[in-house]
Amino acid sequence: MKDMDVEAETTDLVFEYELEASPEKVWRAIVIPEFRERWLPERDLANAEPVFAEPGNEIHFRLREDVPPFLESIVEFQLMPGSGGGTILKITHGIVDTQLSLPMRNAANSNEPTMMLAA
Repeated sequence: MKDMDVEAETTDLVFEYELEASPEKVWRAIVIPEFRERWLPERDLANAEPVFAEPGNEIHFRLREDVPPFLESIVEFQLMPGSGGGTILKITHGIVDTQLSLPMRNAANSNEPTMMLAA
């Protein structure tokens, strides 16, 4: 059962960075649209408003790909105080689109033998 938990966790991309800037400065770079536009263009956001925000600590945005099938995902930014007044920035990016959870159907031309059931 533990393997299943590990497998579920590995579908998210997790990055952790140690930055020299203070947590307040990093927070402003994430939440102020004019600053965020420099590294996360608004066209990549499904909605410019955050899905979740805990001011100064954590914020989540919904992203949408600009090419078909236009999958949606959630990117989470978590800020923690680092050493020497810096910041540890943890970014978690996970796909949440329901299109991926749809069951796969067999192809009409699967070339599998037809099986008939006896009555």
